[in-house]
Amino acid sequence: MAASGVLAVSAQNTNSGYFLDNYTYRYQLNPAFGNDMNFVSFPGLGSPDLAMRGNLHLTEIFHVVDGRTVLFTNPAVSSSVLDGLSSTSKLGAELKINLLSGGFKAWGGYNTVSVSARAAVHAGLPKSLFELAKEGVSNRTYDIRNLSASVMGYAEIALNHSRDIPQVPGLRAGAAMKFLVGLANFEADFREANLTLGENEWIARTNADIYANIGGLRYETDLSDNGHRYVSGIDMDGDGSFGPNGFGMAFDLGASYEWRDFNFSLGLLDLGWISYSGTKHASTNGVRTVTTDAYVFNADEDASNSFESEWDRFSDDLAELYQLTDNGDCGTRSVALGATLNVGVDYTLPIYRRLHFGLLSSSRFDRHFTWTEVRLSANVNPVDCFSADINVACGTFGASFGWMLNFWHRGFNIFLGMDHTPGKLSKEGIPLNSNGSFNFGINFPF
Repeated sequence: MAASGVLAVSAQNTNSGYFLDNYTYRYQLNPAFGNDMNFVSFPGLGSPDLAMRGNLHLTEIFHVVDGRTVLFTNPAVSSSVLDGLSSTSKLGAELKINLLSGGFKAWGGYNTVSVSARAAVHAGLPKSLFELAKEGVSNRTYDIRNLSASVMGYAEIALNHSRDIPQVPGLRAGAAMKFLVGLANFEADFREANLTLGENEWIARTNADIYANIGGLRYETDLSDNGHRYVSGIDMDGDGSFGPNGFGMAFDLGASYEWRDFNFSLGLLDLGWISYSGTKHASTNGVRTVTTDAYVFNADEDASNSFESEWDRFSDDLAELYQLTDNGDCGTRSVALGATLNVGVDYTLPIYRRLHFGLLSSSRFDRHFTWTEVRLSANVNPVDCFSADINVACGTFGASFGWMLNFWHRGFNIFLGMDHTPGKLSKEGIPLNSNGSFNFGINFPF
């Protein structure tokens, strides 16, 4: 049997370098961009890139009461703290490591070959879940939708070619072909949990699916009181057969057009998929109704059944609440990559041509982790061996400040930068948000 997947998972690139002069990896943001020199990367350190993104501010979760840092569930914290939450809080972490990359001029343009490892972890937390945690037991119904989590890991071999189009002066085009090897994929999608909480029992209508493509993984099961065998956990020991279990392809497409002091550019990245085999599927198999009196929470943190004291037990028994059935191996499943659309315009200052300003719009189409961002940057190349930029951005994950420094000379290049610089701490000593990133690299131009 075959399963068709709709999960989309993305990988991170540093947008702060999109307009930066002689930034070696601009071609990964738009395949139409090339470099002035050939290069080869330092193995494993060509451009490691780590990013964390989220629209859940940590100051909405942690609070200081009487000199103590407490969770928002503390009775001393007003329930109004939830007013600023989005309908779905998005959290994600993405890692990209260029294991080996190289670029060279040939065949009428610029060419690159890159071997990379990529990983992404994403989660979506509906606001109603936080309301449930804050309010404890109350005679009301909570409609929890789109609670989700996904993990993705894969290797990538990318071939890129870009060139000027002589028939249209100022136009440059490029494309990349990517061969993908899937290493791990996990998706938990809890589409519905309609919970009616009474003083003595919960009535839950649930609808959920879990798909896993990880060698050696199997679901542990247990028997409920009514004789239903349900998934109670995950065993990673399995048969120890972790390794490649999926293959796919993706494409990047890009173009840029220079007109007077402006340069317009458009890039569409990661159009592709990975087809996995041996998909382990667990599901409620449609909407399932469960009645239980196992979880009765109290908003008083000193009570024996306070939310905090019950949380561990609730976490252990969550699978029993949903009572997912192990459907075994459901065959092949196709997983789409999250596509990214970059649209940029760059303006060079006529009176000082080493200074230019860029405006970049980035949109990620990634199912539960879709986001948009607009970034304005000032880029300067004061001497032939150094360039830098500072930029500000706003979008789905709020406002952020980014920067990048780039040193290069024939034979050696090093750069470092951040799209999301950690903000100042709040007066209580709590980080303001869940965004942060870091990118650096060592390469050898020639």
